[in-house]
Amino acid sequence: MTQSEIAIRKRADRRSFLKNSLAASAATVGVGLLSSSLSAMGADHDGGITEGDAAILRFLAAAEILETDLWVQYTELAGQDAPDSGYKTGLIQLDGDMPQYISDNTDDELSHELFINAYLKSKGAKPVDLEQFRTLEGSQVTDIPGVASKKRLTNLTQLSVDTSWWVRYRSSDKNPDLGDTFPNAVPTLATGKFPAIPRNNAELEIGNTNVPVDTHVQAIANTAGFHFGFIEQGGTSLYASLAQRVSNVEVLRIVLSIGGTEIMHFQTWDDKAGNAIPLTDGALVFPDLTADIPQPETLQSNLIMPEPTVFLSKKFPACSIIRPTATKGVAMGAVKGLTADGLFAGQTPDFFEFLRDLAEEADEARREI
Repeated sequence: MTQSEIAIRKRADRRSFLKNSLAASAATVGVGLLSSSLSAMGADHDGGITEGDAAILRFLAAAEILETDLWVQYTELAGQDAPDSGYKTGLIQLDGDMPQYISDNTDDELSHELFINAYLKSKGAKPVDLEQFRTLEGSQVTDIPGVASKKRLTNLTQLSVDTSWWVRYRSSDKNPDLGDTFPNAVPTLATGKFPAIPRNNAELEIGNTNVPVDTHVQAIANTAGFHFGFIEQGGTSLYASLAQRVSNVEVLRIVLSIGGTEIMHFQTWDDKAGNAIPLTDGALVFPDLTADIPQPETLQSNLIMPEPTVFLSKKFPACSIIRPTATKGVAMGAVKGLTADGLFAGQTPDFFEFLRDLAEEADEARREI
Protein backbone atom coordinates (compact mmCIF):
# COMPACT_ATOMS: atom_id res chain seq x y z
CA MET A 1 0.00 0.00 0.00
CA THR A 2 1.38 3.41 -0.96
CA GLN A 3 2.06 6.19 1.49
CA SER A 4 -0.68 8.28 -0.14
CA GLU A 5 -3.29 5.58 0.47
CA ILE A 6 -2.20 5.36 4.09
CA ALA A 7 -2.56 9.12 4.45
CA ILE A 8 -5.99 9.10 2.84
CA ARG A 9 -7.38 6.57 5.27
CA LYS A 10 -6.05 8.50 8.30
CA ARG A 11 -7.91 11.71 7.50
CA ALA A 12 -10.35 11.45 10.37
CA ASP A 13 -10.57 9.42 13.55
CA ARG A 14 -13.41 7.32 12.17
CA ARG A 15 -11.54 6.45 9.01
CA SER A 16 -8.27 5.99 10.81
CA PHE A 17 -9.81 3.52 13.24
CA LEU A 18 -11.45 1.53 10.46
CA LYS A 19 -8.47 1.38 8.15
CA ASN A 20 -5.85 0.76 10.84
CA SER A 21 -7.91 -2.14 12.11
CA LEU A 22 -8.22 -3.63 8.64
CA ALA A 23 -4.57 -3.06 7.83
CA ALA A 24 -3.57 -4.77 11.05
CA SER A 25 -5.76 -7.73 10.11
CA ALA A 26 -4.21 -7.93 6.66
CA ALA A 27 -0.71 -7.72 8.11
CA THR A 28 -1.44 -10.48 10.60
CA VAL A 29 -2.69 -12.94 8.01
CA GLY A 30 0.17 -11.98 5.71
CA VAL A 31 2.64 -13.71 8.05
CA GLY A 32 0.78 -17.00 7.76
CA LEU A 33 -2.72 -18.39 7.48
CA LEU A 34 -4.84 -17.76 10.52
CA SER A 35 -4.94 -20.80 12.77
CA SER A 36 -8.17 -19.88 14.51
CA SER A 37 -11.32 -17.96 13.78
CA LEU A 38 -11.44 -14.19 13.71
CA SER A 39 -13.18 -13.18 16.91
CA ALA A 40 -15.71 -10.91 15.20
CA MET A 41 -16.81 -13.46 12.62
CA GLY A 42 -19.32 -15.48 14.61
CA ALA A 43 -19.95 -19.18 15.00
CA ASP A 44 -19.87 -20.06 11.31
CA HIS A 45 -16.33 -18.83 10.80
CA ASP A 46 -14.51 -22.04 11.75
CA GLY A 47 -16.00 -23.94 8.80
CA GLY A 48 -14.37 -24.00 5.40
CA ILE A 49 -15.70 -22.59 2.16
CA THR A 50 -16.13 -24.22 -1.21
CA GLU A 51 -13.79 -23.65 -4.14
CA GLY A 52 -16.65 -21.84 -5.84
CA ASP A 53 -17.12 -19.46 -2.92
CA ALA A 54 -13.39 -18.79 -2.86
CA ALA A 55 -13.45 -18.07 -6.60
CA ILE A 56 -16.32 -15.61 -6.15
CA LEU A 57 -14.54 -13.83 -3.31
CA ARG A 58 -11.29 -13.69 -5.27
CA PHE A 59 -12.99 -12.03 -8.20
CA LEU A 60 -14.70 -9.57 -5.88
CA ALA A 61 -11.37 -8.86 -4.16
CA ALA A 62 -9.82 -8.06 -7.55
CA ALA A 63 -12.75 -5.81 -8.41
CA GLU A 64 -12.35 -3.96 -5.10
CA ILE A 65 -8.60 -3.54 -5.62
CA LEU A 66 -9.29 -1.99 -9.02
CA GLU A 67 -12.00 0.23 -7.55
CA THR A 68 -9.66 1.36 -4.79
CA ASP A 69 -7.06 2.27 -7.38
CA LEU A 70 -9.38 4.48 -9.40
CA TRP A 71 -11.05 6.06 -6.37
CA VAL A 72 -7.64 6.91 -4.87
CA GLN A 73 -6.89 8.88 -8.04
CA TYR A 74 -10.15 10.80 -7.74
CA THR A 75 -9.49 11.46 -4.05
CA GLU A 76 -5.96 12.74 -4.62
CA LEU A 77 -7.25 15.29 -7.13
CA ALA A 78 -10.67 16.26 -5.73
CA GLY A 79 -11.21 14.58 -2.36
CA GLN A 80 -11.69 16.23 0.99
CA ASP A 81 -7.99 16.90 1.48
CA ALA A 82 -7.16 17.83 -2.13
CA PRO A 83 -6.23 21.50 -2.67
CA ASP A 84 -8.76 23.85 -4.24
CA SER A 85 -8.70 23.71 -8.02
CA GLY A 86 -10.85 24.29 -11.05
CA TYR A 87 -11.41 20.53 -11.32
CA LYS A 88 -12.53 20.25 -7.70
CA THR A 89 -14.78 23.28 -8.15
CA GLY A 90 -16.24 21.69 -11.27
CA LEU A 91 -17.20 18.62 -9.23
CA ILE A 92 -18.63 20.82 -6.49
CA GLN A 93 -20.94 22.24 -9.17
CA LEU A 94 -22.57 18.78 -9.22
CA ASP A 95 -22.93 18.82 -5.43
CA GLY A 96 -21.29 20.83 -2.66
CA ASP A 97 -20.43 17.65 -0.74
CA MET A 98 -18.66 15.94 -3.64
CA PRO A 99 -15.16 16.05 -2.05
CA GLN A 100 -16.49 14.33 1.09
CA TYR A 101 -18.43 11.72 -0.90
CA ILE A 102 -15.40 10.94 -3.08
CA SER A 103 -13.20 10.47 -0.01
CA ASP A 104 -15.77 8.26 1.71
CA ASN A 105 -16.27 6.08 -1.36
CA THR A 106 -12.50 5.58 -1.50
CA ASP A 107 -12.40 4.54 2.14
CA ASP A 108 -15.23 2.05 1.60
CA GLU A 109 -13.59 0.32 -1.37
CA LEU A 110 -10.28 0.05 0.46
CA SER A 111 -12.05 -1.55 3.43
CA HIS A 112 -13.75 -4.06 1.12
CA GLU A 113 -10.46 -4.98 -0.52
CA LEU A 114 -8.66 -5.57 2.77
CA PHE A 115 -11.53 -7.45 4.38
CA ILE A 116 -12.15 -9.90 1.53
CA ASN A 117 -8.47 -10.75 1.18
CA ALA A 118 -8.12 -11.21 4.94
CA TYR A 119 -11.16 -13.48 4.97
CA LEU A 120 -9.79 -15.56 2.10
CA LYS A 121 -6.53 -16.03 3.97
CA SER A 122 -8.37 -17.02 7.13
CA LYS A 123 -9.97 -19.86 5.16
CA GLY A 124 -6.70 -21.10 3.70
CA ALA A 125 -7.61 -19.65 0.30
CA LYS A 126 -5.23 -17.65 -1.86
CA PRO A 127 -5.80 -13.87 -1.70
CA VAL A 128 -5.54 -11.56 -4.69
CA ASP A 129 -2.51 -9.37 -5.36
CA LEU A 130 -2.43 -7.11 -8.43
CA GLU A 131 0.72 -5.16 -7.57
CA GLN A 132 2.69 -6.67 -10.45
CA PHE A 133 0.25 -4.98 -12.82
CA ARG A 134 0.68 -1.50 -11.34
CA THR A 135 2.37 -0.15 -14.46
CA LEU A 136 0.11 2.56 -15.89
CA GLU A 137 0.85 6.27 -15.92
CA GLY A 138 -1.88 8.35 -14.30
CA SER A 139 -2.31 12.09 -14.11
CA GLN A 140 0.90 14.02 -14.70
CA VAL A 141 -0.21 16.85 -12.41
CA THR A 142 2.80 18.14 -10.48
CA ASP A 143 1.02 20.87 -8.50
CA ILE A 144 -0.13 18.15 -6.06
CA PRO A 145 2.99 16.37 -4.76
CA GLY A 146 3.29 12.65 -5.43
CA VAL A 147 0.47 12.29 -7.95
CA ALA A 148 2.57 12.15 -11.12
CA SER A 149 5.12 9.71 -9.71
CA LYS A 150 2.68 6.89 -8.95
CA LYS A 151 2.02 3.85 -11.09
CA ARG A 152 -1.62 2.84 -11.44
CA LEU A 153 -3.74 -0.20 -12.20
CA THR A 154 -6.44 1.82 -13.96
CA ASN A 155 -6.48 4.54 -16.58
CA LEU A 156 -8.84 7.48 -16.05
CA THR A 157 -7.56 9.56 -18.97
CA GLN A 158 -9.12 7.78 -22.00
CA LEU A 159 -12.65 6.80 -20.96
CA SER A 160 -15.63 5.86 -23.10
CA VAL A 161 -18.29 6.01 -20.42
CA ASP A 162 -21.44 3.94 -20.97
CA THR A 163 -24.32 6.06 -19.64
CA SER A 164 -27.09 3.63 -20.59
CA TRP A 165 -27.39 2.78 -16.87
CA TRP A 166 -29.06 6.16 -16.42
CA VAL A 167 -31.84 5.24 -18.86
CA ARG A 168 -32.04 1.62 -17.67
CA TYR A 169 -32.87 2.56 -14.08
CA ARG A 170 -35.55 5.00 -15.22
CA SER A 171 -37.25 2.60 -17.60
CA SER A 172 -40.62 1.27 -16.49
CA ASP A 173 -41.03 -1.46 -19.11
CA LYS A 174 -37.58 -2.88 -19.90
CA ASN A 175 -35.04 -5.09 -18.14
CA PRO A 176 -31.60 -6.13 -19.49
CA ASP A 177 -32.13 -9.59 -17.98
CA LEU A 178 -34.95 -10.03 -20.50
CA GLY A 179 -32.78 -8.97 -23.42
CA ASP A 180 -33.66 -5.27 -23.52
CA THR A 181 -31.08 -2.65 -24.49
CA PHE A 182 -30.93 1.04 -23.65
CA PRO A 183 -29.60 4.21 -25.29
CA ASN A 184 -26.99 6.40 -23.64
CA ALA A 185 -28.12 9.44 -21.67
CA VAL A 186 -24.96 11.24 -22.86
CA PRO A 187 -24.33 9.67 -26.29
CA THR A 188 -21.06 11.43 -27.09
CA LEU A 189 -19.48 10.33 -23.81
CA ALA A 190 -19.73 6.69 -24.91
CA THR A 191 -18.18 7.24 -28.34
CA GLY A 192 -14.89 9.01 -27.61
CA LYS A 193 -11.92 8.77 -25.27
CA PHE A 194 -12.25 11.44 -22.64
CA PRO A 195 -10.38 12.23 -19.41
CA ALA A 196 -12.20 12.03 -16.08
CA ILE A 197 -9.21 13.47 -14.21
CA PRO A 198 -6.90 16.37 -15.05
CA ARG A 199 -4.00 15.08 -17.12
CA ASN A 200 -1.75 18.05 -16.34
CA ASN A 201 -1.55 21.23 -14.30
CA ALA A 202 -3.43 23.25 -16.91
CA GLU A 203 -6.46 20.96 -16.62
CA LEU A 204 -6.26 20.94 -12.82
CA GLU A 205 -6.24 24.75 -12.45
CA ILE A 206 -4.84 24.73 -8.92
CA GLY A 207 -6.26 27.46 -6.69
CA ASN A 208 -9.17 28.26 -9.00
CA THR A 209 -12.51 28.41 -7.20
CA ASN A 210 -14.22 30.67 -9.73
CA VAL A 211 -17.65 29.82 -11.11
CA PRO A 212 -18.20 29.13 -13.91
CA VAL A 213 -15.19 26.89 -14.39
CA ASP A 214 -13.40 26.74 -17.74
CA THR A 215 -15.55 24.69 -20.12
CA HIS A 216 -12.92 22.01 -20.75
CA VAL A 217 -12.21 21.56 -17.04
CA GLN A 218 -15.94 21.35 -16.31
CA ALA A 219 -16.27 18.71 -19.04
CA ILE A 220 -13.64 16.61 -17.24
CA ALA A 221 -15.55 17.00 -13.96
CA ASN A 222 -18.84 16.09 -15.68
CA THR A 223 -17.20 12.98 -17.14
CA ALA A 224 -16.04 11.97 -13.67
CA GLY A 225 -19.56 12.48 -12.32
CA PHE A 226 -21.04 10.03 -14.80
CA HIS A 227 -18.11 7.64 -14.42
CA PHE A 228 -18.77 7.41 -10.67
CA GLY A 229 -22.28 6.16 -11.43
CA PHE A 230 -21.07 3.74 -14.10
CA ILE A 231 -18.58 2.11 -11.73
CA GLU A 232 -20.94 1.78 -8.79
CA GLN A 233 -23.97 0.51 -10.74
CA GLY A 234 -21.66 -2.24 -11.99
CA GLY A 235 -20.76 -3.19 -8.44
CA THR A 236 -24.43 -3.10 -7.44
CA SER A 237 -25.35 -5.71 -10.04
CA LEU A 238 -22.18 -7.76 -9.60
CA TYR A 239 -22.72 -8.44 -5.91
CA ALA A 240 -26.45 -9.13 -6.36
CA SER A 241 -25.73 -11.59 -9.17
CA LEU A 242 -22.84 -13.48 -7.59
CA ALA A 243 -24.69 -13.81 -4.27
CA GLN A 244 -26.97 -16.29 -6.01
CA ARG A 245 -24.02 -18.63 -6.65
CA VAL A 246 -22.71 -18.64 -3.05
CA SER A 247 -22.93 -21.83 -0.94
CA ASN A 248 -21.65 -20.87 2.52
CA VAL A 249 -24.03 -18.78 4.65
CA GLU A 250 -21.22 -16.65 6.03
CA VAL A 251 -19.88 -15.92 2.54
CA LEU A 252 -23.42 -14.99 1.52
CA ARG A 253 -23.53 -12.62 4.47
CA ILE A 254 -20.30 -10.99 3.29
CA VAL A 255 -21.48 -10.61 -0.31
CA LEU A 256 -24.88 -9.22 0.68
CA SER A 257 -23.42 -6.86 3.29
CA ILE A 258 -20.76 -5.38 1.02
CA GLY A 259 -23.16 -5.35 -1.91
CA GLY A 260 -25.51 -3.16 0.10
CA THR A 261 -22.91 -0.42 0.35
CA GLU A 262 -22.37 -0.57 -3.42
CA ILE A 263 -26.08 0.17 -3.81
CA MET A 264 -25.74 3.16 -1.49
CA HIS A 265 -22.78 4.41 -3.52
CA PHE A 266 -24.70 4.05 -6.77
CA GLN A 267 -27.74 6.00 -5.65
CA THR A 268 -25.50 8.83 -4.44
CA TRP A 269 -23.75 9.11 -7.79
CA ASP A 270 -26.96 8.64 -9.74
CA ASP A 271 -28.29 11.72 -7.98
CA LYS A 272 -25.17 13.82 -8.55
CA ALA A 273 -24.60 12.93 -12.22
CA GLY A 274 -27.90 14.55 -13.16
CA ASN A 275 -26.49 17.91 -12.05
CA ALA A 276 -23.77 17.86 -14.72
CA ILE A 277 -23.39 21.34 -16.20
CA PRO A 278 -24.78 21.48 -19.78
CA LEU A 279 -21.90 22.24 -22.15
CA THR A 280 -20.17 21.46 -25.40
CA ASP A 281 -16.43 20.77 -25.35
CA GLY A 282 -15.36 19.79 -28.84
CA ALA A 283 -17.01 16.45 -29.63
CA LEU A 284 -18.32 16.03 -26.09
CA VAL A 285 -21.82 17.31 -25.40
CA PHE A 286 -23.57 17.19 -22.02
CA PRO A 287 -27.31 17.79 -22.28
CA ASP A 288 -29.30 19.62 -19.63
CA LEU A 289 -30.91 16.78 -17.66
CA THR A 290 -32.46 19.23 -15.19
CA ALA A 291 -34.20 21.38 -17.79
CA ASP A 292 -37.70 22.48 -16.81
CA ILE A 293 -39.22 21.12 -20.00
CA PRO A 294 -41.16 17.91 -20.64
CA GLN A 295 -38.33 15.41 -20.26
CA PRO A 296 -38.91 11.79 -21.16
CA GLU A 297 -38.97 9.71 -18.00
CA THR A 298 -35.79 7.92 -19.06
CA LEU A 299 -33.85 11.21 -18.79
CA GLN A 300 -35.54 12.73 -15.75
CA SER A 301 -32.79 13.75 -13.34
CA ASN A 302 -34.78 13.52 -10.09
CA LEU A 303 -35.78 9.87 -10.60
CA ILE A 304 -32.94 8.49 -8.50
CA MET A 305 -34.81 5.46 -7.15
CA PRO A 306 -35.18 2.44 -9.47
CA GLU A 307 -38.45 2.75 -11.36
CA PRO A 308 -40.60 -0.39 -11.15
CA THR A 309 -40.11 -2.49 -14.27
CA VAL A 310 -40.58 -6.02 -15.59
CA PHE A 311 -38.85 -8.70 -13.50
CA LEU A 312 -38.36 -12.45 -14.11
CA SER A 313 -41.26 -12.53 -16.57
CA LYS A 314 -43.54 -9.99 -18.22
CA LYS A 315 -46.51 -11.87 -16.79
CA PHE A 316 -45.72 -10.47 -13.33
CA PRO A 317 -46.52 -6.93 -12.11
CA ALA A 318 -43.78 -4.31 -12.40
CA CYS A 319 -41.31 -4.34 -9.52
CA SER A 320 -38.58 -1.91 -8.40
CA ILE A 321 -35.32 -3.89 -8.57
CA ILE A 322 -31.59 -3.88 -9.07
CA ARG A 323 -30.93 -4.57 -12.74
CA PRO A 324 -29.38 -6.67 -14.15
CA THR A 325 -29.12 -9.57 -11.68
CA ALA A 326 -28.96 -12.61 -13.97
CA THR A 327 -26.03 -14.83 -13.01
CA LYS A 328 -24.82 -16.25 -16.33
CA GLY A 329 -21.41 -14.86 -17.25
CA VAL A 330 -21.73 -11.94 -14.84
CA ALA A 331 -18.06 -11.82 -13.82
CA MET A 332 -16.80 -11.93 -17.39
CA GLY A 333 -19.42 -9.37 -18.29
CA ALA A 334 -17.98 -7.06 -15.64
CA VAL A 335 -14.49 -7.49 -17.11
CA LYS A 336 -15.74 -6.73 -20.60
CA GLY A 337 -17.66 -3.68 -19.39
CA LEU A 338 -14.68 -2.19 -17.56
CA THR A 339 -12.43 -2.92 -20.53
CA ALA A 340 -14.83 -1.21 -22.95
CA ASP A 341 -14.88 1.75 -20.56
CA GLY A 342 -11.19 2.30 -21.30
CA LEU A 343 -10.28 1.73 -17.67
CA PHE A 344 -7.49 -0.69 -18.58
CA ALA A 345 -6.05 1.14 -21.59
CA GLY A 346 -2.33 0.37 -21.69
CA GLN A 347 -2.47 -2.71 -19.46
CA THR A 348 -0.39 -5.77 -20.30
CA PRO A 349 -1.67 -9.01 -21.87
CA ASP A 350 -0.76 -10.77 -18.61
CA PHE A 351 -3.12 -8.48 -16.72
CA PHE A 352 -6.04 -9.30 -18.98
CA GLU A 353 -5.28 -13.01 -18.82
CA PHE A 354 -5.13 -12.91 -15.01
CA LEU A 355 -8.42 -11.00 -14.79
CA ARG A 356 -10.17 -13.28 -17.28
CA ASP A 357 -9.02 -16.34 -15.33
CA LEU A 358 -10.50 -14.91 -12.12
CA ALA A 359 -13.75 -14.12 -13.95
CA GLU A 360 -14.01 -17.59 -15.50
CA GLU A 361 -13.50 -19.26 -12.13
CA ALA A 362 -16.13 -17.05 -10.50
CA ASP A 363 -18.61 -17.71 -13.32
CA GLU A 364 -18.08 -21.45 -12.96
CA ALA A 365 -19.07 -21.36 -9.27
CA ARG A 366 -22.34 -23.08 -8.45
CA ARG A 367 -24.31 -23.06 -5.26
CA GLU A 368 -23.87 -26.31 -3.34
CA ILE A 369 -26.92 -27.34 -1.34
